[in-house]
Amino acid sequence: MDRIHPDAVLVQDGGALPSIPGVDHYAGSEKLMRKALALQIEQARNGVATFDVTLDCEDGAAVGEEVAHTELVSSLIMSDDNRFDRIGARIHDVTHASWMTDLQNIVAAAGTRLAYLTLPKARGVSDVRRVLHVLRDAEQRNGLHRRIAVHVLIETHGALHQVWDIAGLDGVSSLDFGLMDFVSTHHGAIPGSAMQSPGQFDHAILRRAKTEIVAAALANSVVPTHNVTTELNDAAKIREDARRAREEFGFLRMWSIHPNQIGPILTAMQPDYTELVEATEVIAAAQDASWGPIQMQGRLHDRASYRYYWNLLKRAHATGCELPGSAQERFFDASFYRNS
Repeated sequence: MDRIHPDAVLVQDGGALPSIPGVDHYAGSEKLMRKALALQIEQARNGVATFDVTLDCEDGAAVGEEVAHTELVSSLIMSDDNRFDRIGARIHDVTHASWMTDLQNIVAAAGTRLAYLTLPKARGVSDVRRVLHVLRDAEQRNGLHRRIAVHVLIETHGALHQVWDIAGLDGVSSLDFGLMDFVSTHHGAIPGSAMQSPGQFDHAILRRAKTEIVAAALANSVVPTHNVTTELNDAAKIREDARRAREEFGFLRMWSIHPNQIGPILTAMQPDYTELVEATEVIAAAQDASWGPIQMQGRLHDRASYRYYWNLLKRAHATGCELPGSAQERFFDASFYRNS
């Protein structure tokens, strides 16, 4: 049977969301970076990383040691410990003297394997355009035949005001909410309790910010990424923060700053297994019917429901979720289509 892959049929306006893991784990010191890479290997499923690692130049580099830090970051990206090419780097913001050096040094030394660059404290769309311009120039000068994705931290008034314009820029693949810095820009109008749960989810200003970021991201086929939780040890609280981010606001990815946070966040970001069973059955039947309308258990399915279930399966795959039955082989194994 000549089977057509879902991605070739279920095209949405603006294209598909980037298929990236549901956790973005940050590490700044060499010790924590190496530990994070070891965990990434240990926790991989079916040869796929279950979380990204972001090597931090902004908060990780000591003053005066910025260049040496980019050399360390680049060496780790190019090392054998980078098994999945899912390592990114956060550079300094554009008001810092080192931001361009960060970018140019890392692209020159590790651009062939760098998964993405994260830009903090963007003041608006012009800052992001500037970074994208410098990045594209660096790619060209270093002979790279790929475009490195950019993740943008939304943590200033200007960035939130222009979040739709930022999300629409070619090359932006994630919008990340920077809760702590965003709260601190409000001159004390938002209480410190809003930097933690439940305040971070219940305060009206923060609810507005989060919903606007998610709406802008998803409308432009960009992944919305939730801020970190300050809870480091209580797995139930960590999981609950991630659950609220996912179910109440629509975030599809979340930051982690401690190994204890990775597992609970992944669990909360993964779809329910029973829904994955239904998704596999619907998409398989639709594929066998050449993507025409079908009936299943008394319900009609067409391209709209196919898109929903296919996005569900892709998110499950990206978060390392166990897939039911033949879903892995049928939808995520290229040899299945070569042999069809």
